[in-house]
Amino acid sequence: MQKIWYAVIIILIGLGVYSLYGYLRLESPPIQEEAVLKTPPPAHVAPTPGVTPNEIVIGSSLALGGHASFLGTQYLHGAMCLINQINKEGGIHHRKITVIAYDDGYDPPQCVANTERLIHKDKVFCLFCYVGTPTSVKIIDIVEEAKIPLLGLFTGADKLRFPFRHYIFNVRSSYYQETNAVVRYFVEEKGLRRIAVFYQYDDYGFDGLKGTQIALQKYGLSPVATGSFIRGTLEIEDALDKIQASRAQAVIMIGTYSPCAKFIKEARARGFNPLFHNVSFVGADKLVQELGDAGEGVLITQVVPPPTERILLPATEQYSRLLTQYYPQDEPNFVSFEGFINARILIEALRRAGRDITREGFIRALESIREHYVGIGAVINFGPRDHQGIDDVYLTEVRNGKLQLLLYK
Repeated sequence: MQKIWYAVIIILIGLGVYSLYGYLRLESPPIQEEAVLKTPPPAHVAPTPGVTPNEIVIGSSLALGGHASFLGTQYLHGAMCLINQINKEGGIHHRKITVIAYDDGYDPPQCVANTERLIHKDKVFCLFCYVGTPTSVKIIDIVEEAKIPLLGLFTGADKLRFPFRHYIFNVRSSYYQETNAVVRYFVEEKGLRRIAVFYQYDDYGFDGLKGTQIALQKYGLSPVATGSFIRGTLEIEDALDKIQASRAQAVIMIGTYSPCAKFIKEARARGFNPLFHNVSFVGADKLVQELGDAGEGVLITQVVPPPTERILLPATEQYSRLLTQYYPQDEPNFVSFEGFINARILIEALRRAGRDITREGFIRALESIREHYVGIGAVINFGPRDHQGIDDVYLTEVRNGKLQLLLYK
């Protein structure tokens, strides 16, 4: 145990040192004009949608109500606490950022309707901070047809990454990367071979299941059992029966916080205690809250570092301060911290795109972000054929009701 704590301390120190340069950028004024990508539009072109002399309007569809509301509200709050501060300081190139956010309740048809409204009625400049795989994959064709940038999605779905999408930019790592990291940990570090999968029966769950199968194949393994539940329900009993009967040593879970919490609590009540793992979309902080005493030892992969490391990771200090200022009822958490990082990337790209901003100029500005430090240890890298900014995975464990960093990949 002492060796593990030494390793965690060394990891955190390394992340902090790696972030020092980013600390200077976090509080710096907008970049100087010579650093801006100058892409003036040709004469006699139509005005850029969502852009006025004093405003840039962006749009979002996410779960603000219903069973996944914690994910949507926190994701939006994390982004908005920084956007509010930037607006207070005068905006970007003298334009304020206005965010129009609609509630889709984690429902794909409603997400489609919201997106059509944002593009065609509200005429937003870009789309931002979408939440969920089943919702987001349904708007891929809409985004491509409208030629509108979509930045920062709270999903690791492979369909949003491959094939390459010119208008879609993911900041976070994928579910394939998360499941690969935890399978490697289970097999190589813990010596486990009987691994089951509990998943939501939709595009989100299918993606996590496939990622787990691919990772297990590297070791000549396959899931010893799979069990699913319907999105928006808590009907996990049949899945639990199947997985318990398989005598699984570990269960990889692809779901939201409430059904996953129920699965774990009922399994423990039966005396079935494999290692439980959840991917980041679960909403780690809410999961820990719902699990209570049953959460001890549960593993969760994350795509951003712990938001409580205020000394070693400079971005967390600014995030925590602004969250307290604009949303004092919220506690720092992984979901809103990811939204905050999305906003850092949005603002950086808007600055680089310059005063004469266009959608294609914004895309080029995003693609110009290389080796960019935002104070989280990892750097952000995009490119003309690379629209995923971060490839890191952080493995956390619930200890005494708190999430502790276990491994950093």
